[in-house]
Amino acid sequence: MNLVWLVSILVLCVRSFSEAARGPNVIKIGALLTLNSINGKVSRIALKAAEDDINSDPRFLGGRKLSITIHDSKFNGFLSIIGALEFMEADTVAIIGPQNAVMAHVLSHLANELHVPFLSFTALDPTLTPLQYPYFVQTAPNDEFQMTAIADIVSYFGWGEVVAIYSDDDQSRNVVTILGDKLAERRCKISYKAVLAPDPTANRSDVMNELVKVQQMESRVIVLSTFKRTGLLVFDVAKSIGMMENGYVWIATTWLSTVLDSTLALSSKTANTLHGSLTLRPHIPDSQRKRAFMSRWNQLSNGSIGLNPYGLYGYDTVWMIAHAVKQLLDQNGSFSFSNDSNLSGIGGGTLNLEALNVFDGGEQLLKNILQINMTGVTGPIQFNPDRSLLYPSYDIINVVESNHQQIGYWSNYSGLSVVPPETLYEKPPNRSFSSQHLLDVVWPGGGTAKPRGWVFANNGRELRIGVPNRVSYRDFVSKVNSTEIVQGYCIDVFLAALKLLPYPVPHKFVPFGDGLKNPSYSDLVFKILSGDFDAAVGDIAIVTNRTKIVDFTQPYIESGLVVVAPVRKLNSSPWTFLRPFTPLMWGVTAVFFLIVGSVVWILEHRTNDEFRGPPKKQIATIFWFSFSTMFFSHRENTVSTLGRLVVIIWLFVVLIINSSYTASLTSILTVQQLSSPIRGIDSLVTSNQRIGFQVGSFVENYLSEQLNIAKHRLVPLGSPEEYAIALKRGNVAAVVDEGPYVERFLSDHCAFSIRGQEFTKSGWGFAFPRDSPLAIDMSTAILALSENGELQKIHEKWLSPKKACDSHNSVADSEQLQLKSFWGLYLICGIAFLLALLIYFFLMLRQFSRHRPDESLTSSQGSGPSSRLQTFLSFADEKEDEWKSRSKRKRRDSSSFNGYMKDDESRDGSVRIDREISQDS
Repeated sequence: MNLVWLVSILVLCVRSFSEAARGPNVIKIGALLTLNSINGKVSRIALKAAEDDINSDPRFLGGRKLSITIHDSKFNGFLSIIGALEFMEADTVAIIGPQNAVMAHVLSHLANELHVPFLSFTALDPTLTPLQYPYFVQTAPNDEFQMTAIADIVSYFGWGEVVAIYSDDDQSRNVVTILGDKLAERRCKISYKAVLAPDPTANRSDVMNELVKVQQMESRVIVLSTFKRTGLLVFDVAKSIGMMENGYVWIATTWLSTVLDSTLALSSKTANTLHGSLTLRPHIPDSQRKRAFMSRWNQLSNGSIGLNPYGLYGYDTVWMIAHAVKQLLDQNGSFSFSNDSNLSGIGGGTLNLEALNVFDGGEQLLKNILQINMTGVTGPIQFNPDRSLLYPSYDIINVVESNHQQIGYWSNYSGLSVVPPETLYEKPPNRSFSSQHLLDVVWPGGGTAKPRGWVFANNGRELRIGVPNRVSYRDFVSKVNSTEIVQGYCIDVFLAALKLLPYPVPHKFVPFGDGLKNPSYSDLVFKILSGDFDAAVGDIAIVTNRTKIVDFTQPYIESGLVVVAPVRKLNSSPWTFLRPFTPLMWGVTAVFFLIVGSVVWILEHRTNDEFRGPPKKQIATIFWFSFSTMFFSHRENTVSTLGRLVVIIWLFVVLIINSSYTASLTSILTVQQLSSPIRGIDSLVTSNQRIGFQVGSFVENYLSEQLNIAKHRLVPLGSPEEYAIALKRGNVAAVVDEGPYVERFLSDHCAFSIRGQEFTKSGWGFAFPRDSPLAIDMSTAILALSENGELQKIHEKWLSPKKACDSHNSVADSEQLQLKSFWGLYLICGIAFLLALLIYFFLMLRQFSRHRPDESLTSSQGSGPSSRLQTFLSFADEKEDEWKSRSKRKRRDSSSFNGYMKDDESRDGSVRIDREISQDS
């Protein structure tokens, strides 16, 4: 009997050990949902459907069952924590949820400690990073991609600023921060953030107060990031205060699309308040699995609620856990739980902390989840290395009355398009602006024309536009005496540009200055920064320091700095013909004429009879040939190759010099010439003379700070008359001012002229506060004025020069031709002459070396250096033909002499032989 009991106990132990080794029969999964919310209701149905589908195939988990326990957190963080702890005590291997990011941040610390993976398809805060929360996995695209999509929509329609309205919770707060970053990448920004109480605690009065503030803002593009109850309340209040009318743009995050998809029938009131708004919906590719699940939905939900994309993501999340568990079973992974060493030392109290155990297989289960590669009802499911889902994308929805229509798609792969993203995945990515497309949108108020996106602040208050109250140059801008009327060239340009804007701009001109002297334009611009003026209109130069504090429009007139100095008329004289060239140019040219004559004489002397003769004749030939080339009338022909090459190069130089001289002399004799010691800004800076500038302009700072001119050299001048007096009396050597002012000054004062070239490039523009949309629209209007000719007509009306000085002001300030303009030609000539001489002397030395042995045979003189030099000079002076004939004759004579010597030796030999024979006899 005891043996039977012993065998039974052993069998039970073996069976228990075997079951422990192959895992529990029931795989426990927890779910933290808020069942009273739309996503909570839809997710509950989807999770249970997935549980049933998995358990319907006993072979999938090897006969084991998947058990999902749902805990209702009821919008309460404390209840969420209690639910998570209960799941941990019950040896749960994974938890789906929590539903919001606030609790995800809290419970992820619990997951990190106990190694239980948390999977959420609704807590999509981008700050829930895997580095900080390794056991938290987002199974739907996180909100960073949604904010990128919204930023792309704002950029696509060309809006520069948005207002963000959001609930004061972690998820909404963080996504608005990311939205600001994404907008900044596209040169846009959030101009105002309206914060509401966390959902669902926001009340109507709080929402009303914030929307009234938003209504006072310039921006009319509003991004709403919240949840159902608060979101619908915002739209209701906005409708009641007129913020759902023409001109407004409302972009809601995905909460609105879940309301539209899951609410079976929107009330007419709600549909009316949402009319014209835009929202995003996670894009689910069309597939057979998706259609099959949607066809089951009415049966699963009993028609109580509609299906939204987060229900599909919930269904796939359960399947992801099931696949990961199956793989863990195949890997013989552990499903055991062990005590947490960090909790073992904690005692006292009634908390049952010892029941919180560490899931030994949690790390491997998490790894299996992240390596998942399956196809679900949401399409292909796979994680990137950063744990984001592959190819996140959204549908862009336009709410129209009681219906909603899709106007396009957004994907992280290709941006905005009207083609489903899965079609574009087969093509190379293209995020260029020209490839971005959306269908037509019905905006709040029922219009289809794109809203401007902004209005003037304070409900159309007149803009206070500062204008300089000038004392001089009143043609540009001035206040009519004893009236409030402001007129002038700049005012007419501004008013003409306003007429081209598609909206009215109420404004009021406010003169700036005491009327006794020209005001400081830098102070005028600073008044915009301080808020005293909404804009500044006038002859305001666009300079660096000003662009740092305000935005300027497109320049409507060029206004670079120029130098004005007194000039005297150069009258004709008997020596006018010398004026085209500077003395140095004349001298160098004369020297080169002599050099070319000498070089040609050297190259031609031994071969050309025309370059031989008595010394006086040869010197005369050199001079004649040199200067006759100026007129291409030289009669001497060159016969050597080197001589011809030198002459060709020189004649090319002479051609250019003659042409330049002729053109300059023609200008001198036909155009009035002006002379001044001031040649431009360079000569003015290097001198110690005083310089005048206009009071109130930026010229003083530019000359002292940029050109380092001492301030004691700078003289302020208040009017054109002061310019003229100071220049005539010599109080200043020159005046530096902007081009348009100088143009007006010279039209009345003919004794002065612009010296040198314009040395800065700038323009005049209208100043507006930083990032003002009006600055962009006005720039477009100014370009249109330039293209249609209206800008030129306004210029001719106010700034056309007076007839008395037309001829004088059109005079060209002709300068003498200087050597620096021709030194390249002379350098080429010099190199060519030098090479020709080197080649010539090399060839002559070669001939001389062959000639010297013949000379040494017949020379009876010594062979010292002086003798050799004398011989070489004689050789160089000798005509080449004569040298050749003489050389032949000498070689012939030398041959005859050698023959005679041989005959004498022969005779001497014969005599010696006869004499020896006689002696022998």
